[in-house]
Amino acid sequence: MSALAGLEPKEVFHYFEEISNIPRPSYKEEKISNYLVNFAKERNLEYYQDEVKNVIIIKEAAPGYEDVAPLMIQGHMDMVCEKEPGSTIDFENDGLTLEVNGDYISAKGTTLGGDDGIAVAYALAILDSDSIAHPRIEFICTVSEEVGMEGAVALDVSHLKAKKLLNLDSENEGIMLVSCAGGCSTVCELPAEWEKSAGNLVSIHVAGLKGGHSGVEIDKGRANSNILLGRILLELKDEYHYQIAALSGGNKQNAIPRESAAELMVQEDATQLVHKIEEIAEKITHEFSTSDPDIQISVAVEENCEKEVLTEAAARKTVLLINLLPNGILRMSDDIKGLVETSLNLGVLTLEKDKLTLQYAVRSAVGTAKEYLLKRIAALVEEFGGRVTNTGNYPAWEYRRDSVLRDDMVRIFKEMYGKEPTVEAIHAGLECGILAGKIDGLDAVSIGPDMIAIHTTEEKLSISSTKRVWDYILKVIACK
Repeated sequence: MSALAGLEPKEVFHYFEEISNIPRPSYKEEKISNYLVNFAKERNLEYYQDEVKNVIIIKEAAPGYEDVAPLMIQGHMDMVCEKEPGSTIDFENDGLTLEVNGDYISAKGTTLGGDDGIAVAYALAILDSDSIAHPRIEFICTVSEEVGMEGAVALDVSHLKAKKLLNLDSENEGIMLVSCAGGCSTVCELPAEWEKSAGNLVSIHVAGLKGGHSGVEIDKGRANSNILLGRILLELKDEYHYQIAALSGGNKQNAIPRESAAELMVQEDATQLVHKIEEIAEKITHEFSTSDPDIQISVAVEENCEKEVLTEAAARKTVLLINLLPNGILRMSDDIKGLVETSLNLGVLTLEKDKLTLQYAVRSAVGTAKEYLLKRIAALVEEFGGRVTNTGNYPAWEYRRDSVLRDDMVRIFKEMYGKEPTVEAIHAGLECGILAGKIDGLDAVSIGPDMIAIHTTEEKLSISSTKRVWDYILKVIACK
């Protein structure tokens, strides 16, 4: 039975539910990509699917719109896959369990994928209709947006004619985005050296953080569980001798991590060490009592254990590197009040047999500031004997003073809503910047319905907002 039956607009929620049943984590988009291809084939629509599984679907203009400039509609098919502890979902094989609570749709125990499943649903509803007024529509659906916009980087735009782009990857109704930061994915690797040890195993678990999108919530002052874990290890370092047996935290570079864990081996009685960790935990929970009131830092001890641990030198470098590398906001914009200019987020922390890996999402609205930050990171990591790899480097999307699309959308918004929309820039990355770099003179605007807590298990999509934005989109694409 459909979980979204009876919701309006029914055609949009029909496709939203269909794609929610198709697994689509980043780098595993083959199923959803093939679904889009089959959708196009069944309707005899022109389509292109490239090697990385990006899909372009083209629908020629409706009668009376043959001479109207074509329009690109764009979104991404992958989603951030986060789940609550205890959830048994396999994101590579299982669909989501959708739930409706009042005005909101969510997914049981997982992220919803409204970012950016709602864009796909909007576009498919338009492409499937024979009654909607529209010019030539070029729907671009990219892969791997959530891990560095790699699909957009690889996209071949030679099939496209449009110079106007309606991006549907925003989360606040009434806000038109017209500029965004550039960024990249930065992976820092430090060699790991191990030795055998025995003693009492102390497990530390940091949980209960709010997390969130590192481009959207980075200015909220929320705690980063990887950074908190690194802080605990640093504060213990001068008073207690311990050995590191395990470290882990976070799942996505661009999601502020909510959980991290460590295992420490100590030869002596662990009682005093546990007391010290509890003291540090009390300080942390006090400091973040407003932004993250539900932080939980728990400690457990298992006696008489044998495990491989990092050598003393490797452990020292590990603790120092986690704490010395920058994290969070580095600079606010001088030009736009309240806008973050430059930031980075330690999204993933892993300790494997051969290496420690720190994965960052780096962002800046100023290209030279981003390059300087990357050099700072590389210099520090290389000084410690590690290496840095930067991938998915994408440019900032610069503001256009002359935008016919923006002017039309503002006018239509005022006519429908009776008020001015908010036109602004954001710190989060959007694929508009990459596409603007590929298509000369591209005129782009990004919008979307209200969503809450994207990239977290509390993610919600507003039903009423989805309907209003749908009505607005139809007016925009019908504009001559």
